[in-house]
Amino acid sequence: MQKTTKLYALVQGKCPQCRRGDIFTGSLYGWNIQRTNTVCPHCAQRFEIEPGYFYAAMYVSYAMNCAEMITLGVATYVLSGGNLEFESLWLYLTVIFTGCLLLAPFNYRYSRVILLHWLSPKIKYNPYYDKP
Repeated sequence: MQKTTKLYALVQGKCPQCRRGDIFTGSLYGWNIQRTNTVCPHCAQRFEIEPGYFYAAMYVSYAMNCAEMITLGVATYVLSGGNLEFESLWLYLTVIFTGCLLLAPFNYRYSRVILLHWLSPKIKYNPYYDKP
């Protein structure tokens, strides 16, 4: 088996311990509801390390949402020609809230992935699972 890179595991939503098993069931956007697996199907790593562990993902999601709102606001400002009058308020609100709604599934998924991969000192990568 080839070694799985950390970037691949982050982007694909793989387990931080083995980098092979999926953290989620269901697609990011689609008719199937995405759910977080209780344990990794490959290495049996428990994802919710302690009760209420994923409440911390709300803070990561909040930071992602703030960055997205600022980016959408600046992009709207640039693309609208720097129009900051009161009449353009609805344009900004529409773009920002629509963007936040469209990115909500992305934030849900990747806030948990970031929490598990970067902010969890209890879970470390184990290269044993890359051996054939």
